[in-house]
Amino acid sequence: METKIGLCEMKNKFPVLLKQVKSNNSFNITNRGEAVADLMPSKRARTKDKAATLDKLKSFMLANPVRGVNIKKLIEEGRD
Repeated sequence: METKIGLCEMKNKFPVLLKQVKSNNSFNITNRGEAVADLMPSKRARTKDKAATLDKLKSFMLANPVRGVNIKKLIEEGRD
């Protein structure tokens, strides 16, 4: 989600905005109504989030295995 925010407000609330950016929010910084910059999560931070999410998913799958499903049969049905 991207939100417009004025330059003066950005200066005053920068630490708060950084916390929000860490939570995957984006801001369009404006100066007198004209867009001048974007404040958004870095690509490196998003990569870390993806890796952490994948780790959580793997842990969940190990703790809650799917039972009663023939995966080979599902794969073969998908090839028709």
